[in-house]
Amino acid sequence: MRVVAIDGPAGAGKSTIAQLLADRLGVPYLDTGAMYRAVTFAALRDGVDTRNEGEVAALAQKTRIELSPGRVVVDGADVTAEIRTQRINAAVSHVAALSGVRSILRNAQRLWVESRGGGVVEGRDIGTVVFPDATLKVFLTARPEVRARRRVAESGGDVDEIARAIAERDRLDSTRSDSPLATAADSIQFDTSDLTIDQVVDDLHRMVIEKERINGRG
Repeated sequence: MRVVAIDGPAGAGKSTIAQLLADRLGVPYLDTGAMYRAVTFAALRDGVDTRNEGEVAALAQKTRIELSPGRVVVDGADVTAEIRTQRINAAVSHVAALSGVRSILRNAQRLWVESRGGGVVEGRDIGTVVFPDATLKVFLTARPEVRARRRVAESGGDVDEIARAIAERDRLDSTRSDSPLATAADSIQFDTSDLTIDQVVDDLHRMVIEKERINGRG
């Protein structure tokens, strides 16, 4: 399968870059972070403690999550906007740290991609855990102040407050025991701070094509 794994912290540009790269390659795009946000939404909706592994894992197992370009549906309800609110932001790292939830969603992510014959997949453990044999592994990052400004430009808010929230999210994601945010040994690292979106997408597209040529696909 043609699988491009794009990992990195919040505000690095993963979603935009992954979507554009998928369009360029003509393959599906999967935002795995949206899946964790969807489960977080379901837990808050149902009054489930987001730190209770058993209850949240059971909920993740039965919750119907449908992902399509620009749209997230949970149990038949469009929650595309809701899962990007501060309420979800504040709880999603706790849900994402639960091993039982991660196991369920990893399986769902692999099935999603396998059923489509590949894709560009973005998250925090794609190259290290979900698809360790990906065609290309990329770790996107950017300077903290750049990441904070990007989030403010997207959704508003105070830049200092957003910067603190991002730093806390980084800490939680990087220190969790199951599949922490990390750079795979064979991934390409990109600092997007001073690059345009088009520059990054162009570079990644060339890398995928070259990697496939070397591996005998092209």
